[in-house]
Amino acid sequence: MTRVLEGIRVLELGTFITGPHAGRLLGDLGADVIKIEQPGKGDPFRVHDGQLYGPSFRAYNAYKRSLTLDLKTPRGREVLRRLVVQSDVLIENYRPGVLASLEYDWDHLHALNERLVYCSITGFGSSGPYVDRPCYDTVATALSGFLSQSVDQDNPRIVGPALADAVSGMYAAQGVLGALVERGRTGKGRHVEVAMLDSLIALGAPAFASYFLTGKLPGPVTRAHGSQSYALTCGDGKLVALHLSSVDKFFKLLMTAVGRPELISDARFLTGKLRATHYDALAAALQEEFAKQPLAWWLEQLTRHDVPHAPVSTIDEVCRDPQVEHNAIFEKMNHPTEGALTNVGRPILFDGSRDAGGPPPPMLGEHNQSILSDLGYDADSISAMQRDGVI
Repeated sequence: MTRVLEGIRVLELGTFITGPHAGRLLGDLGADVIKIEQPGKGDPFRVHDGQLYGPSFRAYNAYKRSLTLDLKTPRGREVLRRLVVQSDVLIENYRPGVLASLEYDWDHLHALNERLVYCSITGFGSSGPYVDRPCYDTVATALSGFLSQSVDQDNPRIVGPALADAVSGMYAAQGVLGALVERGRTGKGRHVEVAMLDSLIALGAPAFASYFLTGKLPGPVTRAHGSQSYALTCGDGKLVALHLSSVDKFFKLLMTAVGRPELISDARFLTGKLRATHYDALAAALQEEFAKQPLAWWLEQLTRHDVPHAPVSTIDEVCRDPQVEHNAIFEKMNHPTEGALTNVGRPILFDGSRDAGGPPPPMLGEHNQSILSDLGYDADSISAMQRDGVI
């Protein structure tokens, strides 16, 4: 087992994706992540798929322990304070001001534990004209300019997975790790703040750099033209993706593979810049050829000619792909009451090892007894908290 954050305790006051994803990433690295949830309800993502232990919850909550705790009660506040004193990191993704009203904000909790790294994830930031607005993934993705580069203006609709949520969770985990490294030198924690809006703008930095330099607005096909990326339909209706970049070698190899070597000397396609300018004409010529043979034939042909390519795989095809199987990215887990399950594992290897050795996603309040016992509460106190709805 490779647990580079072993000995680090993380408190997660997070729901849905951003906070839980940041907690999951730290749990991937071996941190002891305690997910604090509302008694009887828990993280709303638990029932997002119509079941208390659904796939959306499982995806973002492996490697954690669950403690139910009513943070509005005096006993709940007492438990949280004990946890804060013994913890290294706290992650929260409430709207700005919510935790301050309960005295669980940075100022109050840092006073209890100056070593605490306190991470706040918001939609738009902790201040400003939009601070009181609700924010979800699509809202941040739209405002950040990302959707303008991916939505078809003639047939507008939202497609694909939650990007802003996932990326902001990643930046939050990065910020926490940086603050922990600094704490090793100073002995003091930091208040780490990450906004979903800022995270998507940062992820789309190349588009902004181009705009600042040229004044031109990128659209949904701008990157594909520049990178010479194509999605083509093969003769059996399956899709293949190509990415040639501006490298002349790959363009020439592709023209040889498709049996159109004359296009190498075509005046429209002599350079990467010209190929970007005449992208539609080249795409049409490629599509005409790819429609003549099935996907399997093209995969063999493209591999033989060393052309950068991949099938546009569905999720089930990804699971059967030989490289994916070799990488062993999927992790088999076994929950004591829910049985066997499969989750996506940590994408990071340390000295060739992927296994973090953490627990499967928890049931609601699964670890109440063990966590509270470790905090010094006896059986009678825990039973009283249970009876009074504190846990």
